[in-house]
Amino acid sequence: MPAARTTRRTWWIVGLSLLLVASCLALTAGLGMLASGRLNRSLEQPHVAEIRVRGPIALRGGAGLLTGESASAERIVEQLERARQNPNARVVLLRVDSPGGGVNAAREIWATVRRVQESGKPVVAFFEDTAASGGYYISASADRIVAMPDTITGSIGVILIIPDLSGLYEKLGIRMQVVKSGTFKDMGSSDRPLTSEERALLERLVREAYDEFVRVVAEGRAMPPERVRELADGRIYTGRQAKELGLVDELGGYRDALAVAGQLAGLGAEPAVRVYSPQPTFWESLSRTTARFLFGRDDAGPVGVLPTGPIELRYELATLG
Repeated sequence: MPAARTTRRTWWIVGLSLLLVASCLALTAGLGMLASGRLNRSLEQPHVAEIRVRGPIALRGGAGLLTGESASAERIVEQLERARQNPNARVVLLRVDSPGGGVNAAREIWATVRRVQESGKPVVAFFEDTAASGGYYISASADRIVAMPDTITGSIGVILIIPDLSGLYEKLGIRMQVVKSGTFKDMGSSDRPLTSEERALLERLVREAYDEFVRVVAEGRAMPPERVRELADGRIYTGRQAKELGLVDELGGYRDALAVAGQLAGLGAEPAVRVYSPQPTFWESLSRTTARFLFGRDDAGPVGVLPTGPIELRYELATLG
């Protein structure tokens, strides 16, 4: 009896040990899958991947207490890539409310939208209050564009603003002493007007960026470049006008855009939606908490654009720059 009891105890210990090891392995594997996103994917259903573009478009950025929300190309590209790689994300709904922004930032987002489409997933753009200039650029290649009737869109063009503060400096008695390695090294300085040669150089940069904008719109909307140039003189259009001109496909609200996306992906008119969004940084969380305390709302304040350098080409509404 004592020997049999000892044997049973031994087997119990061995069994519990094996169960403990198996549980640890399963937990480790589960954590690994969770970290990689595979567990979430195995549990989620086919869906529309909603990606939001809100505020001025910049290569990097977020929400600040004074500057408001900005659309970080770095983060939006990461969200688009997640949607592209997720087999359950069947279509992307790009939800745009932006006056545009930096040329390079807009191009980064547009290029990633193209990669999503090349992977076989359709993209639908939905224009909210504003989808102008760079906001239109990133959406031009979308399979379908849905705009609200009174959306402000268009503003197809490039702008470069260089302040001339020479009169103010003169009144204040401020003089700049410049030592430079070449004739054009201080081009764009605010202490003097542009020379004719400098203006010609900058106009060439603007033309190159403008030609690229025209090409993107012509390809995305299947329009002759000459027709795009007729529309691309910087003027803005309402959603209604844009539809008449062929710049958008349909008029409607969010639910209409969602139905279009669902039908393109074979998910029906009322598809499941997953919002792809980045985790806020510490400073963004702090900013939102402060804004909630001060203003009683989560958004961080009025949208504004801070200058990023002495010379920057922008696809942007001039009135908001």
